[in-house]
Amino acid sequence: MVNRSVIDAIDFLRPLSDRTKADLAARAVTRRFARGAHLWTAGGEPRGLFVILSGHVRVVRTAGRRQHVVHAEGPGATMGEVPLFTGGTYPATAVAADAVECLVLDRRALVAAMAAHPELAWTLLERLAHRIRHLLDRLSAQTGDPVRARLAAYLLARPCGADGARLLGGTQQQVAEEIGTAREVVVRLLRSLVADGTIRMKRRGSFEVLRVARLKELAAGQ
Repeated sequence: MVNRSVIDAIDFLRPLSDRTKADLAARAVTRRFARGAHLWTAGGEPRGLFVILSGHVRVVRTAGRRQHVVHAEGPGATMGEVPLFTGGTYPATAVAADAVECLVLDRRALVAAMAAHPELAWTLLERLAHRIRHLLDRLSAQTGDPVRARLAAYLLARPCGADGARLLGGTQQQVAEEIGTAREVVVRLLRSLVADGTIRMKRRGSFEVLRVARLKELAAGQ
């Protein structure tokens, strides 16, 4: 059981009726995961519907010696729906990118809540449809755009700190997994961007964009 305020703080659940939210609060639990911990592993039995309350999670698959990021999620995202609704095991591994707290509804609690409150089922279907659209857009980008363009777009999307620096958002290996390439390629491309004056490395894991227009051109494949 969780405090009702936890349910009220989740954006996509906010439109639900008070009765539905009270029922969810009574059925749900919260779980915490340290950085690097697995929320679940590929091939494992489904553990429930996860809603991220804080932190970030990377869902990865391993092919040969390389690991690929299927998707990455932050606060408010739902995860783990596929094996819950289709049966079978998890198709990928979910890893906490930093300290993570999740709301969790196991299968029995979720089925009971949806049976009692059909509006919840429609809400979760909408979330799943958005996930499919996002994954299709991601697949299209990774198969159609050159690696340099994907890296440029990734760098542009990173938030700026108070000093104007943008955190890389992970190790070079994690960035490679995020954009669908090898670490060596990311290292080479970052060096070339530094060499031509597009970015400047400020400290380990952070950089400053010196030529925003050029980075936008590269992201557009020019």
